[in-house]
Amino acid sequence: MRDFHTPGRSEVLATEGMCATSHPLAAQVALNVLTQGGNAMDAAIAGAVLLGICEPQMTGIGGDCFVLFNRAGEDQIRALNGSGRAPAAADPEELRAKGLNAVPLNTPDAVTIPGAIDAFCHLAETEGKLGLEAILQPAIHYAEAGVPVATRVAFDWKIGAETLQGAARAHYLFGGKAPDVGQTFRAPGQAEVLRQIARNGRDAFYSGEIAQDMIDALVANGGVHTAEDFLAAKCTETLPIRGAYNGVDLVEHPPNGQGATAILLLNILKNFDLTRLDPFGAELIHLEAEASKLAYDARNRFIADPDHTTHAEKFLDQTVADRLAALIDPKRAMPAAAPLTESVHKDTVYITVVDRDRMAVSLIYSIFHSFGSGIASEKYGILLQNRGSGFNLQPGHPNEFGPGKRPMHTIIPGLLKQDGRVLMPFGVMGGAFQPTGHARLLSNLTDHGLGLQASIDAPRAFADGGVLKLERGIAPSTSQQLSDLGHNVQVPETPLGGAQAIRIHGDGVLEGASDPRKDGCALGY
Repeated sequence: MRDFHTPGRSEVLATEGMCATSHPLAAQVALNVLTQGGNAMDAAIAGAVLLGICEPQMTGIGGDCFVLFNRAGEDQIRALNGSGRAPAAADPEELRAKGLNAVPLNTPDAVTIPGAIDAFCHLAETEGKLGLEAILQPAIHYAEAGVPVATRVAFDWKIGAETLQGAARAHYLFGGKAPDVGQTFRAPGQAEVLRQIARNGRDAFYSGEIAQDMIDALVANGGVHTAEDFLAAKCTETLPIRGAYNGVDLVEHPPNGQGATAILLLNILKNFDLTRLDPFGAELIHLEAEASKLAYDARNRFIADPDHTTHAEKFLDQTVADRLAALIDPKRAMPAAAPLTESVHKDTVYITVVDRDRMAVSLIYSIFHSFGSGIASEKYGILLQNRGSGFNLQPGHPNEFGPGKRPMHTIIPGLLKQDGRVLMPFGVMGGAFQPTGHARLLSNLTDHGLGLQASIDAPRAFADGGVLKLERGIAPSTSQQLSDLGHNVQVPETPLGGAQAIRIHGDGVLEGASDPRKDGCALGY
Protein backbone atom coordinates (compact mmCIF):
# COMPACT_ATOMS: atom_id res chain seq x y z
CA MET A 1 0.00 0.00 0.00
CA ARG A 2 1.28 3.47 -0.86
CA ASP A 3 2.41 6.06 1.67
CA PHE A 4 -0.56 8.42 2.01
CA HIS A 5 1.72 11.15 3.42
CA THR A 6 3.33 11.61 0.01
CA PRO A 7 1.77 12.78 -3.27
CA GLY A 8 0.43 10.02 -5.46
CA ARG A 9 -2.70 8.31 -6.64
CA SER A 10 -4.47 5.10 -5.78
CA GLU A 11 -5.56 2.38 -8.16
CA VAL A 12 -9.14 2.70 -9.40
CA LEU A 13 -11.40 -0.24 -8.51
CA ALA A 14 -14.68 -1.15 -10.22
CA THR A 15 -16.63 -4.18 -11.36
CA GLU A 16 -18.67 -3.40 -14.50
CA GLY A 17 -16.21 -1.76 -16.85
CA MET A 18 -13.08 0.37 -16.96
CA CYS A 19 -10.91 2.52 -19.22
CA ALA A 20 -7.38 3.80 -18.65
CA THR A 21 -5.86 6.30 -21.04
CA SER A 22 -3.81 9.48 -21.25
CA HIS A 23 -6.62 12.08 -21.31
CA PRO A 24 -9.67 12.24 -18.99
CA LEU A 25 -12.16 13.17 -21.72
CA ALA A 26 -11.27 10.07 -23.69
CA ALA A 27 -11.57 7.89 -20.59
CA GLN A 28 -14.99 9.38 -19.83
CA VAL A 29 -16.19 8.91 -23.40
CA ALA A 30 -15.09 5.28 -23.37
CA LEU A 31 -17.00 4.70 -20.15
CA ASN A 32 -20.09 6.41 -21.59
CA VAL A 33 -19.96 4.08 -24.58
CA LEU A 34 -19.90 1.09 -22.23
CA THR A 35 -22.90 2.33 -20.25
CA GLN A 36 -24.79 2.91 -23.52
CA GLY A 37 -24.48 -0.77 -24.43
CA GLY A 38 -21.23 -0.76 -26.35
CA ASN A 39 -18.51 -3.29 -25.72
CA ALA A 40 -14.82 -2.73 -25.00
CA MET A 41 -13.95 -2.45 -28.71
CA ASP A 42 -16.58 0.23 -29.31
CA ALA A 43 -15.32 2.13 -26.27
CA ALA A 44 -11.64 1.82 -27.19
CA ILE A 45 -12.19 3.11 -30.72
CA ALA A 46 -14.38 5.98 -29.51
CA GLY A 47 -11.76 7.02 -26.97
CA ALA A 48 -8.83 6.57 -29.33
CA VAL A 49 -10.29 8.73 -32.09
CA LEU A 50 -11.06 11.43 -29.53
CA LEU A 51 -7.45 11.31 -28.33
CA GLY A 52 -6.49 12.66 -31.76
CA ILE A 53 -8.41 15.83 -30.85
CA CYS A 54 -7.27 15.95 -27.22
CA GLU A 55 -3.61 15.19 -28.02
CA PRO A 56 -3.08 16.09 -31.70
CA GLN A 57 0.69 16.20 -31.29
CA MET A 58 0.61 12.51 -30.38
CA THR A 59 -1.90 10.90 -32.70
CA GLY A 60 -4.65 11.37 -35.23
CA ILE A 61 -6.54 9.89 -38.14
CA GLY A 62 -3.45 10.30 -40.35
CA GLY A 63 -1.66 7.66 -38.26
CA ASP A 64 -1.42 3.93 -37.55
CA CYS A 65 -2.52 1.56 -34.81
CA PHE A 66 -1.93 -1.92 -33.42
CA VAL A 67 -4.50 -3.81 -31.32
CA LEU A 68 -4.56 -6.87 -29.06
CA PHE A 69 -7.93 -8.09 -27.79
CA ASN A 70 -10.00 -11.05 -26.70
CA ARG A 71 -13.68 -11.66 -27.34
CA ALA A 72 -16.19 -11.92 -24.49
CA GLY A 73 -16.04 -15.33 -22.87
CA GLU A 74 -12.74 -16.23 -24.54
CA ASP A 75 -9.13 -16.12 -23.39
CA GLN A 76 -7.72 -16.37 -26.91
CA ILE A 77 -5.82 -13.20 -27.80
CA ARG A 78 -6.25 -11.79 -31.28
CA ALA A 79 -4.06 -9.22 -33.00
CA LEU A 80 -4.74 -6.62 -35.67
CA ASN A 81 -2.05 -4.73 -37.57
CA GLY A 82 -3.32 -1.30 -38.58
CA SER A 83 -0.03 0.02 -39.95
CA GLY A 84 0.24 1.55 -43.40
CA ARG A 85 2.64 1.01 -46.26
CA ALA A 86 5.01 3.16 -48.28
CA PRO A 87 3.63 4.27 -51.65
CA ALA A 88 4.18 2.01 -54.66
CA ALA A 89 6.61 4.52 -56.17
CA ALA A 90 8.87 4.71 -53.08
CA ASP A 91 12.48 4.41 -54.25
CA PRO A 92 15.43 4.02 -51.85
CA GLU A 93 17.91 4.65 -54.66
CA GLU A 94 16.56 8.17 -55.15
CA LEU A 95 17.20 8.99 -51.49
CA ARG A 96 20.66 7.42 -51.51
CA ALA A 97 21.49 9.40 -54.68
CA LYS A 98 20.81 12.57 -52.68
CA GLY A 99 23.48 11.50 -50.20
CA LEU A 100 20.96 10.55 -47.52
CA ASN A 101 21.56 7.72 -45.07
CA ALA A 102 18.13 7.98 -43.42
CA VAL A 103 14.59 8.81 -44.52
CA PRO A 104 14.12 12.52 -43.69
CA LEU A 105 11.60 13.06 -40.89
CA ASN A 106 9.60 16.00 -42.21
CA THR A 107 9.21 15.19 -45.89
CA PRO A 108 6.64 13.18 -47.87
CA ASP A 109 9.19 10.36 -48.13
CA ALA A 110 8.50 9.65 -44.46
CA VAL A 111 4.72 9.55 -44.93
CA THR A 112 3.27 6.06 -45.12
CA ILE A 113 -0.41 5.58 -45.95
CA PRO A 114 -2.50 6.01 -42.74
CA GLY A 115 -3.70 2.62 -41.52
CA ALA A 116 -5.66 3.38 -38.36
CA ILE A 117 -8.98 4.35 -39.95
CA ASP A 118 -9.16 1.14 -41.98
CA ALA A 119 -8.40 -0.83 -38.80
CA PHE A 120 -10.99 1.03 -36.72
CA CYS A 121 -13.69 0.54 -39.36
CA HIS A 122 -12.85 -3.16 -39.64
CA LEU A 123 -12.92 -3.66 -35.87
CA ALA A 124 -16.14 -1.70 -35.44
CA GLU A 125 -17.81 -3.97 -37.99
CA THR A 126 -16.35 -7.31 -36.88
CA GLU A 127 -16.00 -6.88 -33.10
CA GLY A 128 -18.13 -3.90 -32.02
CA LYS A 129 -21.84 -3.59 -31.26
CA LEU A 130 -22.88 0.01 -31.84
CA GLY A 131 -21.67 0.89 -35.34
CA LEU A 132 -19.45 3.69 -36.61
CA GLU A 133 -21.97 6.52 -36.28
CA ALA A 134 -22.38 6.02 -32.53
CA ILE A 135 -18.68 5.30 -31.96
CA LEU A 136 -17.47 8.42 -33.77
CA GLN A 137 -20.10 10.84 -32.45
CA PRO A 138 -18.13 11.91 -29.33
CA ALA A 139 -15.03 12.78 -31.37
CA ILE A 140 -17.17 14.66 -33.90
CA HIS A 141 -18.71 16.66 -31.06
CA TYR A 142 -15.40 17.58 -29.44
CA ALA A 143 -13.70 18.33 -32.76
CA GLU A 144 -16.40 20.96 -33.39
CA ALA A 145 -16.99 22.25 -29.85
CA GLY A 146 -13.32 22.14 -28.93
CA VAL A 147 -11.17 20.74 -26.13
CA PRO A 148 -9.27 22.87 -23.58
CA VAL A 149 -5.56 22.11 -23.97
CA ALA A 150 -4.34 20.06 -21.01
CA THR A 151 -1.12 20.70 -19.12
CA ARG A 152 1.10 17.94 -20.53
CA VAL A 153 -0.39 18.45 -23.98
CA ALA A 154 0.54 22.16 -23.90
CA PHE A 155 4.09 21.23 -22.82
CA ASP A 156 4.50 18.81 -25.73
CA TRP A 157 2.78 21.16 -28.20
CA LYS A 158 5.36 23.89 -27.60
CA ILE A 159 8.23 21.46 -28.13
CA GLY A 160 6.76 20.05 -31.36
CA ALA A 161 5.34 23.23 -32.89
CA GLU A 162 8.42 23.94 -35.01
CA THR A 163 7.70 20.72 -36.94
CA LEU A 164 4.50 22.16 -38.38
CA GLN A 165 4.72 23.42 -41.96
CA GLY A 166 2.39 24.91 -44.53
CA ALA A 167 -1.30 24.30 -43.90
CA ALA A 168 -0.48 22.51 -40.65
CA ARG A 169 0.51 25.82 -39.07
CA ALA A 170 -2.93 27.27 -39.76
CA HIS A 171 -4.70 24.19 -38.39
CA TYR A 172 -2.56 23.61 -35.27
CA LEU A 173 -1.16 26.96 -34.18
CA PHE A 174 -2.91 29.90 -32.54
CA GLY A 175 -1.73 33.10 -34.20
CA GLY A 176 1.47 31.33 -35.17
CA LYS A 177 2.10 30.04 -31.65
CA ALA A 178 1.45 26.90 -29.66
CA PRO A 179 -1.56 27.18 -27.34
CA ASP A 180 -1.32 27.81 -23.64
CA VAL A 181 -2.91 25.56 -21.03
CA GLY A 182 -6.69 25.96 -21.16
CA GLN A 183 -6.95 27.45 -24.65
CA THR A 184 -9.58 25.64 -26.69
CA PHE A 185 -8.45 23.62 -29.70
CA ARG A 186 -11.02 22.96 -32.42
CA ALA A 187 -10.72 20.82 -35.56
CA PRO A 188 -13.85 21.40 -37.67
CA GLY A 189 -12.24 19.85 -40.73
CA GLN A 190 -11.63 16.60 -38.88
CA ALA A 191 -15.21 16.68 -37.59
CA GLU A 192 -16.40 16.66 -41.20
CA VAL A 193 -14.03 13.81 -42.09
CA LEU A 194 -15.32 11.73 -39.18
CA ARG A 195 -18.92 12.55 -40.12
CA GLN A 196 -18.31 11.22 -43.62
CA ILE A 197 -16.63 8.08 -42.27
CA ALA A 198 -19.58 7.54 -39.92
CA ARG A 199 -21.95 7.68 -42.90
CA ASN A 200 -19.93 5.90 -45.58
CA GLY A 201 -17.26 3.84 -43.81
CA ARG A 202 -13.56 3.55 -44.61
CA ASP A 203 -14.00 4.38 -48.31
CA ALA A 204 -14.93 7.94 -47.34
CA PHE A 205 -11.37 8.34 -46.03
CA TYR A 206 -9.40 6.37 -48.61
CA SER A 207 -11.09 7.67 -51.76
CA GLY A 208 -12.72 10.81 -53.07
CA GLU A 209 -12.27 14.32 -51.75
CA ILE A 210 -10.73 13.42 -48.38
CA ALA A 211 -8.04 11.16 -49.85
CA GLN A 212 -7.35 13.73 -52.57
CA ASP A 213 -6.85 16.43 -49.93
CA MET A 214 -4.08 14.31 -48.38
CA ILE A 215 -2.56 13.38 -51.74
CA ASP A 216 -2.48 17.01 -52.87
CA ALA A 217 -0.59 18.04 -49.72
CA LEU A 218 1.97 15.30 -50.26
CA VAL A 219 2.46 15.82 -53.99
CA ALA A 220 2.83 19.58 -53.49
CA ASN A 221 5.82 18.78 -51.28
CA GLY A 222 7.35 16.30 -53.71
CA GLY A 223 5.56 13.11 -52.64
CA VAL A 224 4.85 10.19 -54.95
CA HIS A 225 1.62 9.07 -53.28
CA THR A 226 -1.34 8.18 -55.52
CA ALA A 227 -5.04 7.48 -55.22
CA GLU A 228 -4.24 3.81 -55.80
CA ASP A 229 -1.95 3.78 -52.76
CA PHE A 230 -4.77 5.04 -50.55
CA LEU A 231 -7.35 2.67 -52.00
CA ALA A 232 -5.02 -0.29 -51.33
CA ALA A 233 -4.76 0.41 -47.57
CA LYS A 234 -5.83 -2.66 -45.62
CA CYS A 235 -5.34 -3.84 -42.04
CA THR A 236 -4.10 -7.37 -41.35
CA GLU A 237 -5.31 -9.91 -38.83
CA THR A 238 -2.34 -11.72 -37.36
CA LEU A 239 -1.23 -14.00 -34.52
CA PRO A 240 0.26 -12.61 -31.30
CA ILE A 241 3.60 -13.78 -29.92
CA ARG A 242 4.34 -14.50 -26.29
CA GLY A 243 7.07 -15.11 -23.74
CA ALA A 244 6.99 -16.23 -20.10
CA TYR A 245 8.42 -14.36 -17.10
CA ASN A 246 7.91 -15.28 -13.42
CA GLY A 247 4.84 -17.37 -14.19
CA VAL A 248 3.18 -14.69 -16.31
CA ASP A 249 2.83 -14.74 -20.10
CA LEU A 250 3.68 -11.49 -21.88
CA VAL A 251 1.64 -11.29 -25.09
CA GLU A 252 2.89 -8.92 -27.79
CA HIS A 253 1.95 -7.95 -31.32
CA PRO A 254 4.32 -9.58 -33.86
CA PRO A 255 6.57 -7.61 -36.27
CA ASN A 256 6.54 -5.08 -37.87
CA GLY A 257 6.03 -3.82 -34.31
CA GLN A 258 8.94 -4.11 -31.87
CA GLY A 259 7.06 -6.18 -29.27
CA ALA A 260 9.40 -9.15 -29.78
CA THR A 261 12.15 -6.93 -28.36
CA ALA A 262 10.42 -6.88 -24.95
CA ILE A 263 10.26 -10.68 -24.88
CA LEU A 264 13.95 -10.97 -25.79
CA LEU A 265 14.87 -8.38 -23.15
CA LEU A 266 13.03 -10.29 -20.43
CA ASN A 267 14.60 -13.56 -21.59
CA ILE A 268 18.04 -11.95 -21.17
CA LEU A 269 17.12 -10.64 -17.71
CA LYS A 270 16.05 -14.14 -16.61
CA ASN A 271 19.76 -14.88 -16.34
CA PHE A 272 20.03 -12.56 -13.32
CA ASP A 273 18.32 -12.70 -9.92
CA LEU A 274 16.59 -9.33 -9.96
CA THR A 275 14.59 -10.09 -6.81
CA ARG A 276 17.65 -9.54 -4.62
CA LEU A 277 18.39 -6.12 -6.11
CA ASP A 278 17.09 -2.66 -5.26
CA PRO A 279 14.62 -2.00 -8.09
CA PHE A 280 15.91 1.56 -8.43
CA GLY A 281 19.56 0.86 -7.57
CA ALA A 282 22.59 1.08 -9.85
CA GLU A 283 23.10 -2.69 -10.17
CA LEU A 284 19.64 -3.41 -11.55
CA ILE A 285 19.52 -0.30 -13.76
CA HIS A 286 22.91 -1.29 -15.18
CA LEU A 287 21.74 -4.84 -16.00
CA GLU A 288 18.55 -3.53 -17.58
CA ALA A 289 20.51 -1.02 -19.66
CA GLU A 290 22.98 -3.62 -20.91
CA ALA A 291 20.23 -6.11 -21.73
CA SER A 292 18.34 -3.35 -23.56
CA LYS A 293 21.39 -2.55 -25.72
CA LEU A 294 21.60 -6.19 -26.81
CA ALA A 295 17.87 -6.62 -27.39
CA TYR A 296 17.59 -3.38 -29.35
CA ASP A 297 20.59 -4.27 -31.50
CA ALA A 298 18.71 -7.43 -32.49
CA ARG A 299 15.62 -5.32 -33.16
CA ASN A 300 17.56 -3.00 -35.44
CA ARG A 301 18.95 -5.92 -37.41
CA PHE A 302 15.85 -8.02 -37.91
CA ILE A 303 12.46 -6.43 -37.16
CA ALA A 304 10.69 -5.28 -40.30
CA ASP A 305 7.60 -5.86 -42.39
CA PRO A 306 6.81 -9.56 -41.77
CA ASP A 307 6.69 -10.01 -45.56
CA HIS A 308 10.41 -9.21 -45.64
CA THR A 309 11.94 -10.83 -42.55
CA THR A 310 12.32 -14.39 -41.26
CA HIS A 311 14.12 -14.03 -37.93
CA ALA A 312 11.30 -13.14 -35.51
CA GLU A 313 11.43 -16.57 -33.86
CA LYS A 314 14.96 -15.89 -32.59
CA PHE A 315 13.55 -13.22 -30.27
CA LEU A 316 11.58 -15.95 -28.47
CA ASP A 317 14.49 -18.41 -28.21
CA GLN A 318 15.83 -18.62 -24.65
CA THR A 319 19.13 -20.08 -25.90
CA VAL A 320 19.74 -16.94 -27.97
CA ALA A 321 18.91 -14.77 -24.94
CA ASP A 322 21.30 -16.77 -22.74
CA ARG A 323 24.15 -16.22 -25.18
CA LEU A 324 23.45 -12.51 -25.22
CA ALA A 325 23.27 -12.36 -21.41
CA ALA A 326 26.77 -13.84 -21.26
CA LEU A 327 28.07 -10.69 -22.97
CA ILE A 328 27.01 -8.48 -20.04
CA ASP A 329 29.71 -7.32 -17.64
CA PRO A 330 28.07 -6.51 -14.27
CA LYS A 331 30.89 -4.05 -13.56
CA ARG A 332 31.20 -2.15 -16.82
CA ALA A 333 28.96 -0.60 -19.44
CA MET A 334 29.42 -1.82 -23.00
CA PRO A 335 29.49 0.68 -25.88
CA ALA A 336 26.08 1.12 -27.47
CA ALA A 337 25.44 -1.29 -30.32
CA ALA A 338 26.05 0.54 -33.58
CA PRO A 339 22.68 2.00 -34.50
CA LEU A 340 21.21 1.62 -37.92
CA THR A 341 19.17 4.57 -39.07
CA GLU A 342 15.79 3.72 -37.60
CA SER A 343 14.35 6.92 -36.22
CA VAL A 344 12.96 6.66 -32.71
CA HIS A 345 10.88 9.08 -30.69
CA LYS A 346 8.20 9.24 -28.05
CA ASP A 347 4.85 10.42 -29.34
CA THR A 348 1.99 7.94 -29.06
CA VAL A 349 -1.32 7.45 -27.27
CA TYR A 350 -2.56 4.28 -25.63
CA ILE A 351 -5.99 3.24 -24.44
CA THR A 352 -7.17 0.09 -22.71
CA VAL A 353 -10.77 -0.88 -21.98
CA VAL A 354 -12.32 -3.89 -20.21
CA ASP A 355 -16.09 -4.38 -20.27
CA ARG A 356 -18.54 -6.30 -18.04
CA ASP A 357 -18.19 -9.40 -20.23
CA ARG A 358 -14.40 -9.17 -19.77
CA MET A 359 -13.60 -8.36 -23.34
CA ALA A 360 -10.23 -6.62 -23.02
CA VAL A 361 -8.78 -4.26 -25.63
CA SER A 362 -5.19 -3.04 -25.73
CA LEU A 363 -4.89 -0.36 -28.43
CA ILE A 364 -1.98 1.89 -29.35
CA TYR A 365 -2.33 4.68 -31.94
CA SER A 366 0.27 7.14 -33.19
CA ILE A 367 1.56 9.56 -35.82
CA PHE A 368 5.17 8.83 -34.62
CA HIS A 369 7.15 12.03 -34.00
CA SER A 370 5.51 15.07 -32.45
CA PHE A 371 2.94 16.23 -35.03
CA GLY A 372 4.16 13.43 -37.32
CA SER A 373 5.68 14.70 -40.56
CA GLY A 374 4.41 18.21 -39.84
CA ILE A 375 2.47 18.03 -43.12
CA ALA A 376 -1.32 18.43 -42.98
CA SER A 377 -3.94 18.41 -45.69
CA GLU A 378 -5.13 21.87 -46.72
CA LYS A 379 -8.91 21.57 -46.38
CA TYR A 380 -9.43 19.07 -43.57
CA GLY A 381 -6.25 19.54 -41.55
CA ILE A 382 -5.35 15.83 -41.41
CA LEU A 383 -1.85 15.53 -39.96
CA LEU A 384 0.15 12.86 -41.75
CA GLN A 385 2.41 10.50 -39.85
CA ASN A 386 6.13 10.10 -40.53
CA ARG A 387 6.30 6.36 -39.88
CA GLY A 388 8.40 5.98 -43.02
CA SER A 389 11.32 7.36 -41.03
CA GLY A 390 11.26 4.00 -39.25
CA PHE A 391 12.78 2.48 -42.41
CA ASN A 392 16.51 2.52 -43.07
CA LEU A 393 18.41 3.01 -46.33
CA GLN A 394 20.81 0.09 -45.97
CA PRO A 395 20.65 -1.91 -49.23
CA GLY A 396 19.25 -5.38 -48.72
CA HIS A 397 18.23 -4.82 -45.10
CA PRO A 398 14.81 -6.33 -44.30
CA ASN A 399 13.70 -2.90 -43.06
CA GLU A 400 15.02 -1.03 -46.11
CA PHE A 401 12.72 1.71 -47.42
CA GLY A 402 10.82 0.38 -50.40
CA PRO A 403 7.55 0.29 -52.35
CA GLY A 404 4.52 -1.13 -50.58
CA LYS A 405 6.47 -2.02 -47.44
CA ARG A 406 5.53 -1.44 -43.79
CA PRO A 407 8.32 0.06 -41.65
CA MET A 408 9.51 -1.17 -38.29
CA HIS A 409 7.16 0.39 -35.71
CA THR A 410 7.97 1.37 -32.17
CA ILE A 411 4.36 1.27 -30.94
CA ILE A 412 3.38 -1.96 -29.16
CA PRO A 413 0.22 -2.84 -27.23
CA GLY A 414 0.79 -5.34 -24.41
CA LEU A 415 -1.28 -7.91 -22.57
CA LEU A 416 -0.54 -10.29 -19.70
CA LYS A 417 -2.03 -13.75 -19.21
CA GLN A 418 -1.65 -16.05 -16.22
CA ASP A 419 -2.72 -19.69 -16.01
CA GLY A 420 -4.38 -19.29 -19.39
CA ARG A 421 -6.56 -16.38 -18.25
CA VAL A 422 -6.46 -12.80 -19.52
CA LEU A 423 -4.88 -10.89 -16.64
CA MET A 424 -4.00 -7.38 -17.76
CA PRO A 425 -4.14 -5.30 -20.94
CA PHE A 426 -1.50 -2.58 -20.69
CA GLY A 427 0.64 -0.21 -22.68
CA VAL A 428 3.74 1.89 -22.09
CA MET A 429 4.03 4.81 -24.49
CA GLY A 430 7.40 6.26 -25.33
CA GLY A 431 8.67 5.33 -28.80
CA ALA A 432 11.80 3.19 -28.59
CA PHE A 433 11.46 3.00 -24.80
CA GLN A 434 8.37 0.80 -25.04
CA PRO A 435 10.02 -2.68 -24.88
CA THR A 436 12.11 -1.58 -21.90
CA GLY A 437 8.96 -0.10 -20.39
CA HIS A 438 7.06 -3.37 -20.83
CA ALA A 439 9.90 -5.35 -19.27
CA ARG A 440 10.29 -2.93 -16.36
CA LEU A 441 6.56 -2.88 -15.58
CA LEU A 442 6.42 -6.69 -15.49
CA SER A 443 9.58 -6.83 -13.37
CA ASN A 444 8.23 -4.23 -10.94
CA LEU A 445 5.08 -6.32 -10.50
CA THR A 446 6.63 -9.78 -10.28
CA ASP A 447 10.25 -9.39 -9.12
CA HIS A 448 9.58 -6.69 -6.56
CA GLY A 449 5.91 -7.06 -5.68
CA LEU A 450 5.05 -3.42 -6.31
CA GLY A 451 1.39 -2.44 -6.66
CA LEU A 452 0.04 -1.63 -10.08
CA GLN A 453 0.06 2.15 -9.65
CA ALA A 454 3.44 2.06 -7.90
CA SER A 455 4.84 -0.02 -10.77
CA ILE A 456 3.75 2.69 -13.21
CA ASP A 457 4.84 5.62 -11.02
CA ALA A 458 8.31 4.17 -10.42
CA PRO A 459 11.27 6.13 -11.85
CA ARG A 460 12.57 4.95 -15.21
CA ALA A 461 15.87 4.54 -17.00
CA PHE A 462 16.58 3.84 -20.67
CA ALA A 463 19.79 3.10 -22.58
CA ASP A 464 19.27 4.86 -25.90
CA GLY A 465 21.83 5.73 -28.56
CA GLY A 466 24.90 5.77 -26.33
CA VAL A 467 23.12 7.65 -23.52
CA LEU A 468 21.63 6.29 -20.30
CA LYS A 469 18.57 8.45 -19.72
CA LEU A 470 17.54 8.70 -16.07
CA GLU A 471 14.39 10.34 -14.81
CA ARG A 472 14.83 12.74 -11.91
CA GLY A 473 13.30 10.16 -9.57
CA ILE A 474 16.58 8.20 -9.71
CA ALA A 475 18.77 9.21 -6.75
CA PRO A 476 21.85 11.36 -7.54
CA SER A 477 24.06 8.79 -5.78
CA THR A 478 22.73 6.09 -8.09
CA SER A 479 23.36 8.31 -11.10
CA GLN A 480 26.97 8.73 -9.98
CA GLN A 481 27.43 4.98 -9.53
CA LEU A 482 26.14 4.42 -13.06
CA SER A 483 28.53 7.06 -14.40
CA ASP A 484 31.35 5.27 -12.63
CA LEU A 485 30.35 2.07 -14.45
CA GLY A 486 30.92 3.89 -17.74
CA HIS A 487 27.43 5.04 -18.62
CA ASN A 488 26.88 8.44 -20.26
CA VAL A 489 24.10 9.57 -17.90
CA GLN A 490 21.67 12.30 -18.91
CA VAL A 491 18.32 13.57 -17.60
CA PRO A 492 15.90 13.88 -20.56
CA GLU A 493 13.80 16.98 -21.17
CA THR A 494 10.60 14.95 -20.99
CA PRO A 495 9.88 11.92 -18.79
CA LEU A 496 10.21 8.43 -20.23
CA GLY A 497 6.87 7.46 -21.68
CA GLY A 498 3.55 6.97 -19.98
CA ALA A 499 1.67 3.83 -19.01
CA GLN A 500 -1.92 2.63 -18.60
CA ALA A 501 -3.15 -0.74 -17.32
CA ILE A 502 -6.22 -2.62 -16.12
CA ARG A 503 -5.74 -5.75 -14.01
CA ILE A 504 -8.63 -8.24 -14.07
CA HIS A 505 -8.92 -10.04 -10.76
CA GLY A 506 -10.42 -13.51 -10.51
CA ASP A 507 -13.12 -12.27 -8.12
CA GLY A 508 -14.53 -9.90 -10.75
CA VAL A 509 -12.85 -6.69 -9.57
CA LEU A 510 -11.14 -4.46 -12.14
CA GLU A 511 -8.07 -2.52 -10.99
CA GLY A 512 -6.94 0.40 -13.13
CA ALA A 513 -3.83 2.56 -13.03
CA SER A 514 -2.77 5.57 -15.08
CA ASP A 515 0.59 7.29 -15.44
CA PRO A 516 0.97 10.70 -13.71
CA ARG A 517 3.45 11.60 -16.43
CA LYS A 518 0.39 12.23 -18.63
CA ASP A 519 -2.87 14.11 -18.13
CA GLY A 520 -5.06 11.02 -18.08
CA CYS A 521 -6.67 8.68 -15.60
CA ALA A 522 -8.35 5.34 -15.08
CA LEU A 523 -12.13 5.44 -14.71
CA GLY A 524 -14.52 2.64 -13.89
CA TYR A 525 -18.13 2.02 -12.95
